[in-house]
Amino acid sequence: MALKSKIRWGVLSTATIALENVIPAMKQGQYSEIVAIASRNADKAINAATLLEIPKAYNSYNKLLADPEIDAVYIPLPNHMHVEWAIKALEANKHVLLEKPIGVSSKEAERLIVASQGKPELKIMEAFMYRHHPQWQKAKELVEDGQIGKLKSIHTFFSYYDINPDNICNKALYGGGGLLDIGCYCVSLSRYLFNQEPKRVIGLTEIDPVFKIDRMASGILEFSTGTSTFTCSIQLIPYQRVNIFGDTGRIEIEIPFNAPCDRATRLWLHTTDRTEEFTFDICDQYAIQGDLFSKAILDNTKVPTPLEDALNNMLVIEGVFKSSESGKWISL
Repeated sequence: MALKSKIRWGVLSTATIALENVIPAMKQGQYSEIVAIASRNADKAINAATLLEIPKAYNSYNKLLADPEIDAVYIPLPNHMHVEWAIKALEANKHVLLEKPIGVSSKEAERLIVASQGKPELKIMEAFMYRHHPQWQKAKELVEDGQIGKLKSIHTFFSYYDINPDNICNKALYGGGGLLDIGCYCVSLSRYLFNQEPKRVIGLTEIDPVFKIDRMASGILEFSTGTSTFTCSIQLIPYQRVNIFGDTGRIEIEIPFNAPCDRATRLWLHTTDRTEEFTFDICDQYAIQGDLFSKAILDNTKVPTPLEDALNNMLVIEGVFKSSESGKWISL
């Protein structure tokens, strides 16, 4: 019998990120095939399936999970629904790629880890697509090769502007707010580059008086060998940039998170005696992520990022929230 060459994917939700970014990218993947999409609104599911040429449309998440022809599911539901449906997917014997953040709390993350341990034959991963882009692989390589000397400080800024009351990022009950939506990237990349967990954090949040979510947040993460500072906001002019500082050099990533899939991206290495520009060929980080996960299923190898990483990221985010409330450093 011929070995399977592609993983058959179902998508739980017609969320914008799925329709505009993830599904089109994964349809181009070498190891991924999108075969179904589900929405609790039948018309939305049918329209999405028609638009994106997906063979099956379901008016129920449970119906999609019951489909024996689906190997894995991608879950871009609102944050507060992530863990619930990830566990249901595991119970239906589906592999799971779960949109970031893993959930709305570390307790949720721990619950999902326990559930995944009961299904060791299934793959599950938090979908931090940025890590798989060649520009981040290069940044990691430059740091580890000592091209900036000793990594000492990371400065990150990530913002956009959205005051639409219907957007889930502005709904507190849905796990909205800037820290969970985009601040999670700031925390994740810091832990990724330092290759360790912060010892303590301090943070400050500004709460929207109407939506009751954090519309701006800043934090300092203290690692054993340096610090990371960030500001994120969902009510500021759109901007993103990461600067990575060592004692003999600096790395700057021009478009660190929403790297375009239709043009090259750039990274600069600045040292005391030169500036070197690295240009990366056109690629789609969502397609890369989908293929890496699908390949892990096909080859029965480890996924690029374990769930424990997602738990540790959530613990830091919670520390920033706790610090903002208490006005004190929070030890982790």
